[in-house]
Amino acid sequence: MNRGQKAVPAIERAIRILEALARSQRGLTLSEIGRRFGIPKSSTHHILGTLESFGYLHKHELTRRYRLGLRFISLSRHAIEGLGIREEARPALLKLCRRAGLAVHLAVLDGDEAVIVEKIESLGATRVASWMGRRLALNCTALGKSLIAYLPEEEIEIRFRRRGAVRHNQRTIAAVRRLREELALVRRRGYAVDDEEDEIGIRCLGAPVFGRDGKTVAAISVAGSAQEIPRSRFEKLGWAVQQAAREISQRLKDLPHPDPVQ
Repeated sequence: MNRGQKAVPAIERAIRILEALARSQRGLTLSEIGRRFGIPKSSTHHILGTLESFGYLHKHELTRRYRLGLRFISLSRHAIEGLGIREEARPALLKLCRRAGLAVHLAVLDGDEAVIVEKIESLGATRVASWMGRRLALNCTALGKSLIAYLPEEEIEIRFRRRGAVRHNQRTIAAVRRLREELALVRRRGYAVDDEEDEIGIRCLGAPVFGRDGKTVAAISVAGSAQEIPRSRFEKLGWAVQQAAREISQRLKDLPHPDPVQ
């Protein structure tokens, strides 16, 4: 929210509740939500009831826990489909998919996470657990590293102090100092590597996409099993990903209108 802009209390409460439910795997009860946000029980009941009536929440009949409703699926799909960068990136992504024989992704930065906005799968390749709308950690994915590699160091530190680094396994880079070194490597070689840091057995290589102002506006990646992407293939695949990212960047720079990310 912009400074000086006054928030509407009921809407702010509803948004905070939705964000909390999005982060909760088990869902939350009315009492838990009320206590967490200091909202009177009657107000909590009205907010939850309104959101449920419009399909944005679902309440389990036995546990009485609230979870996000299916209405969000259609909303997220419409939001993603409205991103013009998908159309501009698709030709290069298709070419990269055929060339690498791997799943390819396009992602944008949203807050402290990367969000996949396009995915193209290669026939016969390992199916990776990714989908349009999936949110990814920035510190342990090739897409995330690519998106933040060119941010000012102080901004990167603020992001990780605010949210903390997600750790999925022993290979995950969770220390800020180690992440700084990794991002410096991304800038030197031009591509990022997720060497089983997000999921054991899966590797990804990514590269940033730049807008006409030279700032990172998106990132692309290839993903597959550790067998499909052995370390001996990193350099060749990294070059292919960079080529595709450069092609998309050039298309964005050639557009007669601003970068189609928003």
